[in-house]
Amino acid sequence: MLKRLKKNLKVLILLVPCILFSLLLPSCIQKQSETADSLGQENYSTQKKDTEKEEDPLLDYMIGQMIILGFRGTEVTASSKIVEDINTYRIGGVILFDYDMPTKSFPRNILGPEQTKKLIKDLNKLSSSDLLITIDAEGGNVNRLNEEYGFEKIKSAQEMGSDDPENTFLEAKKLASQLDSLGININLAPVVDVDINKDNPIIGRLGRSFSQDPGEVHRHAAAFIEGMREYNIAAAVKHFPGHGSSEEDSHLKLPDITATYQKEAELFPYKMLIEDNKADIIMTAHIINRDIDPVYPATLSQVFLEDILRDELNYEGVIISDDMQMGAITDNYGFDEAIIKAINAGCDLILLSNNGTEYDQEIAKKAFYAIKSAIEEGTLAEERITESYSRINKLKENLS
Repeated sequence: MLKRLKKNLKVLILLVPCILFSLLLPSCIQKQSETADSLGQENYSTQKKDTEKEEDPLLDYMIGQMIILGFRGTEVTASSKIVEDINTYRIGGVILFDYDMPTKSFPRNILGPEQTKKLIKDLNKLSSSDLLITIDAEGGNVNRLNEEYGFEKIKSAQEMGSDDPENTFLEAKKLASQLDSLGININLAPVVDVDINKDNPIIGRLGRSFSQDPGEVHRHAAAFIEGMREYNIAAAVKHFPGHGSSEEDSHLKLPDITATYQKEAELFPYKMLIEDNKADIIMTAHIINRDIDPVYPATLSQVFLEDILRDELNYEGVIISDDMQMGAITDNYGFDEAIIKAINAGCDLILLSNNGTEYDQEIAKKAFYAIKSAIEEGTLAEERITESYSRINKLKENLS
């Protein structure tokens, strides 16, 4: 009963800034109006194009802010599809890649330092609101800022973990300086998966874990995050509740870790980082543990995200889903269904890489209206959107 009362109180507290925000919305959505021109402005009229129902500009804005979108292009103009989508659906952020998976070719967004810097600058200039610019820059095998394109080489987590945490801090600081110079404000790193299964195809074999010792994972992750914070880069620790014991790659299918998961060890880095106030963002894992939730993978599970992460570990920050277009999700759930289940489970940011088996030009529209329709149909509470927006807005304020 006490937990429920505390949770209801939190929701009431979260509503206050959103009510105030509704009064300030007209000015908030006018950033860079001289360059955004009228892109998407007609969407804030009293009639919506695709439906006869009245619009709620504040709700629409908050919905769009929950979406992180991948796109194609090494440069943008006011007429680029990604710019139109950002301004029409109030998209909260983008994710950058060097490689385009659907065509199995380079480049996608990244050619080199100067080009990437200009791309991000133009995105921000043409956007009607501040953007979260995200990237996977772990170091080692997972770093979209490859040295082949003129970026600095960064050690893998495995290499960092074999050294002193102070050197991990210095390596992360070097990386953060590079991210900051480009205009990137969120790094989808560090990996805090404990290296339980060294034959794990997506973690162990790729050298993405700091250590098989949970304490060492915590120490090096904390040092990595401190390096990011030297340049005000938000770090997204991943993959909650722990991907280190899996035997399969969630990009391809849904890994079942029921028999391999070591709860105390795998939650330890999260517990300590939350207590240390070093968890800026937490990314979910598309894995299932039927002993904990017999029905849903962690990304779609209220048991994992609400009961364990929020209530047991006392995490109050932003939760971002792993890419919702990975095989673990797409092979088992429909597009709309997965997004709504993720939000209902507790995800604040929905990551859509648009970089899986195919590229969808209309993905922003589909995601926006999937959320909007769910609210209208009563399968998603508006309060969930308000909660998520408040966390996202606080994150953006900390990054400004």
